Amino acid sequence: MQIEQDKVVLIDYTVKTEEGVLVDTSEGNEPLAYLHGHRNIIPGLESALVGKAAEDELTVNVQPNDAYGERHEELVKEVPVSAFQGVDKIEAGMQFHAESPNGPQLITVTKIEGETVTVDGNHPLAGMALVFDVKVLEVRDASSEELSHGHVHGPGGHHH
Repeated sequence: MQIEQDKVVLIDYTVKTEEGVLVDTSEGNEPLAYLHGHRNIIPGLESALVGKAAEDELTVNVQPNDAYGERHEELVKEVPVSAFQGVDKIEAGMQFHAESPNGPQLITVTKIEGETVTVDGNHPLAGMALVFDVKVLEVRDASSEELSHGHVHGPGGHHH
C-alpha cells in the first residue's frame, strides 16, 4: 500500500539541521503516526512521502518555506519584565504561550537586560533547512473516526 491522501503512516525519523545538529528523533520512542494529507506534519516532509510504501527509506532536505517558515524579525520584541507576572525567575531559553492577534503563539525568551525582556515569536526552527532521515514502517487505511478527527488514534498518534 502506498502513501496517499487519508492513509495512516507510521515512520521512524531523525531530523537534523543542515549543519548536522540533531533536532529530534523517534529513536528509542514510538514511531510517529500521522494522517496523510491533513497537515499533521510539515509540508516538505509530507510531499516527499507521497507514493512511498512500508520499508522505504529516504533522506529529505526541507527548505524553511516547507518546514517552519522563514524568520520574521518583527516577531522579536522587547517587553517589560512586568509582563511576566507570576514567573519567579525569567531566563533566556524559557518558552511561554502568549496571546497574539492570530491566537496563541509560542514565544522564546532570548535575552534579559535590567527590566527589559527580549522575546522571539518565531518558531525555534524558523529559517532553518532541515534534513530528515525517514523509514516508513507501516501504511494503512484510516478509520472513519480518524478521518473525521483529522489525526491518528492509538499507538504513535493522538490520545484525547
